Amino acid sequence: MLDFFTIFSKGGLVLWCFQGVSDSCTGPVNALIRSVLLQERGGNNSFTHEALTLKYKLDNQFELVFVVGFQKILTLTYVDKLIDDVHRLFRDKYRTEIQQHSALSLLNGTFDFQNDFLRLLREAEESSKIRVPATMKKFEDSEKAKKPVRSMIETRGEKPKEKAKNNKKKGTKKEGSDGPLTTNKAVPADKSGLPVGPENGAELSKEELIRRKREEFIQKHGRGMEKSSKSKSDAPKEKGKKAPRVWELGGCANKEVLDYSTPTTNGTPEAAPLSEDINLAFPHVLQIRGTGPGGQLQDLDCSSSDDEGAAQNSTKPSATKGTLGGMFGMLKGLVGSKSLSREDMESVLDKMRDHLIAKNVAADIAVQLCESVANKLEGKVMGTFSTVTSTVKQALQESLVQILQPQRRVDMLRDIMDAQRRQRPYVVTFCGVNGVGKSTNLAKISFWLLENGFSVLIAACDTFRAGAVEQLRTHTRRLSALHPPEKHGGRTMVQLFEKGYGKDAAGIAMEAIAFARNQGFDVVLVDTAGRMQDNAPLMTALAKLITVNTPDLVLFVGEALVGNEAVDQLVKFNRALADHSMAQTPRLIDGIVLTKFDTIDDKVGAAISMTYITSKPIVFVGTGQTYCDLRSLNAKAVVAALMKA
Repeated sequence: MLDFFTIFSKGGLVLWCFQGVSDSCTGPVNALIRSVLLQERGGNNSFTHEALTLKYKLDNQFELVFVVGFQKILTLTYVDKLIDDVHRLFRDKYRTEIQQHSALSLLNGTFDFQNDFLRLLREAEESSKIRVPATMKKFEDSEKAKKPVRSMIETRGEKPKEKAKNNKKKGTKKEGSDGPLTTNKAVPADKSGLPVGPENGAELSKEELIRRKREEFIQKHGRGMEKSSKSKSDAPKEKGKKAPRVWELGGCANKEVLDYSTPTTNGTPEAAPLSEDINLAFPHVLQIRGTGPGGQLQDLDCSSSDDEGAAQNSTKPSATKGTLGGMFGMLKGLVGSKSLSREDMESVLDKMRDHLIAKNVAADIAVQLCESVANKLEGKVMGTFSTVTSTVKQALQESLVQILQPQRRVDMLRDIMDAQRRQRPYVVTFCGVNGVGKSTNLAKISFWLLENGFSVLIAACDTFRAGAVEQLRTHTRRLSALHPPEKHGGRTMVQLFEKGYGKDAAGIAMEAIAFARNQGFDVVLVDTAGRMQDNAPLMTALAKLITVNTPDLVLFVGEALVGNEAVDQLVKFNRALADHSMAQTPRLIDGIVLTKFDTIDDKVGAAISMTYITSKPIVFVGTGQTYCDLRSLNAKAVVAALMKA
């Protein structure tokens, strides 16, 4: 049973809605718009919101969205068929009203679709109940039964001999210098002397079909081939010139004698252009593809069906109609005259996916990104003088920029000032795997906060790794030297709170927050021990620390060097925090600190993978070893580096 089915435009106007079990579809649909459509995450056409599963379909030609919602515990096999049927009928029935593309026409339009929808729903439900009984396949229906006995008793050595014979024939025909080609009108026969053809019940193999096509081609163009072969044999002997050509308009000005013989290159005559039948007779001949206007994109080295069509249209007419035909073919390939289909975009998206994976984007994320772009562009009419490659690339760039821009912006300075007004410290917890640079980047963020005039208390909650407390003590000493109390009216700007090793990290963090509240510190930065995402006891301890102390911000520290591993780390960290939390609404990761960004050159795919999998923003980017090497993420610069060849 369906909860709801709604149709709305991409501008936000609800055209028609069916209410089933659910009282309102506003909440789930708004969640779909915020989390999927606006964030360019339309990879699998399915979205889960609380107890509902939402399936949707985009109509990019008319800018419509079709959404159906049902309980996720149900398995409704007819939903995909229903949404396709509704999409097709609604588009065809109200094509005139939708094509006006004005909000006023959509508001004033009457979309009486209730009876049609109920009919389609009833048909879809009935079709899902009808199951064709499975029948055993008989031997007479199999492919093996259709083969003759002679074809099944052939020895293995015959096929290689036939292939060698065919290759030999190909070689003799390609040489062309041993003598004129002879036509053979007889039907090809195999070793037994029987003609090979459908009349004898034998199926033609690929080599035999190619050989027959070749012989038909020779029969069709035999005279022209004989003439060309004669000209090849007589080319060294004939050096004279034929009668001068008389031009129809004005004649030849200087009365020069035009050489109309077969052109030669290094003594070898050039081959005349053949007709299209050679594609069937000689399928292995390589054809030179022209560089049409669609091949301007060099950075991703992507080719599309429209580019190839433009190249073919620009080379074929030039051989028959001259320069005018070539220019017409080029313009015909560029002007947007059709809507995009998946077949048009398939080759381009394959290149894009491989390029993203080479740039360190996780493989699953790259596939979902390309699928989202395909859903976004399918059915869209291309603009004038635009190619499939440029259109897909532009759509992918827009999607990547949208993904990197945070759904929830993290403004630490504003939140710290809000906490000051409430007279409490602002608490930030750092977590991540081993060796990603949590302590170092904690010190960089401390320096940034000190430069902005906030006092910082560093809580040493890494009680497991040897030297962790000493490392933070060294950073505190250096930061205190840069911002001594004398410059701030005798106020201590940075201090370390530590209880040694082997203690409970959650208890140390609680004591540090209480100490900061009593001493008037503005910010508490909690350093935790590095742990692998598969270590259940350590992940339980981290979930306990976050649940007990309820920090204002939980930052996951990850390095930019990882690809697929980044997805695994973030997914399992979030899952562990949710599973091991004692709160009813568990606290998950709020933001990401991306470290070692200066070591990856243009392989910035980890940023895409991390933000796509969690929908969380990258708050800070570490770009070096000094305290000043801390940056905010520039989404457009990252996408430009990602799309760079």
